[in-house]
Amino acid sequence: MTSDAETATGWRELMRPALISRFAFLCLGMWLNAADALVTITLTPTIAGEIGGFQFFGWSVAAFLLGAIVAGVCSGRLSMELGLRPSIAVGGVAYAAGCIVSALAPDFLVFVLGRLLQGLGAGAIAALCYVAINGMFPQRLWVRVLAGLAGVWGVATLLGPLIGGLFAEADWWRGAFWFFAVQSLLFIAATFALVPASAQRDEPRPRIPLPQLAALIVGVTLIAAAGTTGTPLLDGALGVGGLGGMALLLWLDRRAGGVLLPRSAGDLTSLVGAGYFTIFALEAATIGFSVYGPAFLQGLQGASPLVAGYVISA
Repeated sequence: MTSDAETATGWRELMRPALISRFAFLCLGMWLNAADALVTITLTPTIAGEIGGFQFFGWSVAAFLLGAIVAGVCSGRLSMELGLRPSIAVGGVAYAAGCIVSALAPDFLVFVLGRLLQGLGAGAIAALCYVAINGMFPQRLWVRVLAGLAGVWGVATLLGPLIGGLFAEADWWRGAFWFFAVQSLLFIAATFALVPASAQRDEPRPRIPLPQLAALIVGVTLIAAAGTTGTPLLDGALGVGGLGGMALLLWLDRRAGGVLLPRSAGDLTSLVGAGYFTIFALEAATIGFSVYGPAFLQGLQGASPLVAGYVISA
């Protein structure tokens, strides 16, 4: 076991000038991913009130998460093709472009496109920041760095609703996306200054599971479309079709040997399958209120965006 003295020494070493800038860089990358969701959820009722699109609330969340998943899966292949530094920069550019599209969106569907780009960038950045730990820090500090990155999510939980609420109450929701666009530009610049150059490797490139990703995209799209047609029967069919896409994803991945998930992820009689289903059930139980809760609280209860954001955070 590690003594308190060794723990303190490890943190002091991480705070050295040569390493603290690298640590701050990775924390910024994780922050762009962690804070984005809570900031945007807090702002969404204000956004829809200005540019319309209340029926597409779920699309903004689904687009971001879908982009993040796809980018996370493809980031390993990208880093081996381009190298780590250019790959992180590409993720930063995608995120910055998404922020700009969201900030300039004239209607909600264009805003959803911006959220998709933000998700692609954030997913790539988060995945590659974890990969970068190996080359930017000595092995004895890896646990400290991972702990610090985990702490960023806690900070985002506290500050995300505050940032979103302040921009909403200032009646300048677009400013929140300009705020994150500036941060992403700083992240891109820091990438070239802090991430060591890495040569392309001759190792076998990881295969991108295109059939599984296609099933995921179709399933998420159908589920997101359910509830927007105004026809209960059609909405129900879209929802069932979306669940079918998720089932197809599990089936394809199991046949491929468990590329995305463990092979037993779809087997509820196994420990792994039961664990994954528990996570899915908890997420499914909370995502509805996370997406629509701010609108209910602000529209029906008269809560301010800031209060609504912290209720969701809690």
